[in-house]
Amino acid sequence: MGDRRLHYGWIVIGTGLLVTIGAHGFGRMSYTLILPAMKDGLGFTYTQLGLLEMGNFVGYLVMALVGGVLAARFGPRRVIAAALVLMALTLAGMGAARAFGFALAMRTLTGLGNGAAYVPAMALGAAWFSVRLRGLATGIVTAGIGAGTMIAGLVVPPILRAGGAEGWRTAWFVLGAAVLGIAAVAAALLRTSPGEMGLAPIGAASAEEAPPARAGRPAPFQWGQVYRQGRVWYLGLVYFMYGFSYIIYVTFFVAYLVKQRGLGPGEAGGLWALVGGLSTFCGLLWGGISDRIGRPRATALAYAVLAFAYGVYAVSSGRPGLYLSAVVFGVTAWSVPTITAAAAGDYVGPRLAPACLGFITLFFGIGQALGPAVGGAVADRTGGFVGAFWLAAAVSVVGAVLSLGLPRASADEP
Repeated sequence: MGDRRLHYGWIVIGTGLLVTIGAHGFGRMSYTLILPAMKDGLGFTYTQLGLLEMGNFVGYLVMALVGGVLAARFGPRRVIAAALVLMALTLAGMGAARAFGFALAMRTLTGLGNGAAYVPAMALGAAWFSVRLRGLATGIVTAGIGAGTMIAGLVVPPILRAGGAEGWRTAWFVLGAAVLGIAAVAAALLRTSPGEMGLAPIGAASAEEAPPARAGRPAPFQWGQVYRQGRVWYLGLVYFMYGFSYIIYVTFFVAYLVKQRGLGPGEAGGLWALVGGLSTFCGLLWGGISDRIGRPRATALAYAVLAFAYGVYAVSSGRPGLYLSAVVFGVTAWSVPTITAAAAGDYVGPRLAPACLGFITLFFGIGQALGPAVGGAVADRTGGFVGAFWLAAAVSVVGAVLSLGLPRASADEP
């Protein structure tokens, strides 16, 4: 009878999916949708609007590291729930913004909450699933990025239209309320490990494989077990290549279609919506692939497919090539983050996985910060975006080569 019950790990990983919907989809991706109306309402310049998003990114990057450490020390439930409450309050704060300084503070605090919620959520699979299913579990959580983007794309525009000149404020209030609801779900359902419930990780042979539940104070956090491992630094280097390359494609995707290929804004937006829809399932796909063929080969394959998408985008002279690139990128968009999160759990174990993922996210963040600047400089120098996309493709090829040198965890054998 007990064997037929739903393993609680599926509830945890489903809650992780909700967390990424709120943290990334509502807290981060919705900004693009609200930006034009907010610009008109507050009279901000594009420079100011760009600084708002830069503040959000800086907050995310800082708390991606700190949030992972806190989750390893105090458990993901407390950290994720608190981070989502912070996001809910600051999203609502954006709706009340009247001045640039206040808006910048709110957007930066939203980024802090985003990083503190997202990184521990991505590490949930390391605790609740065995190594052989860890990529699949992480892929389920990653699906929240695309799902949240799609939901925001469906919900926010009608709110903006119905609210008139102040619709953008209503949109922020609604998003804040939604994230607050997800915070309540996370606080109620998340658990740190199977051991505290007397369960084995999903895919493990027995409860003996579960990390033991600890009574009293948690064990001291040993940060050195993360940063002293050479393979963790190497994983960060591989992750840097993704941050640098993917953000070039994402940043200039629509501008290239409209400015160089002559597509209308509606068609360009529809093509980007196609990418968002397909990306909902890519983490699940690539996480499963990494479980079957191992993290190194799966990461190398993902980089190769991404390089193909970028190269096709650069050389396409007609719509078929542009759509092919969008489809290929869509089904591979979040592949590397999914596999990297699983590898972090392989290398340091379930308890330190959030801290490890936060640490290597620094490498990703540096790449993500440099990519648009370098790609934009290439575009300015060459008079178009083709060179920038070729740069993204070349960096992805380097990432593919480096991925083959990733060490395997002892249990990570297909």
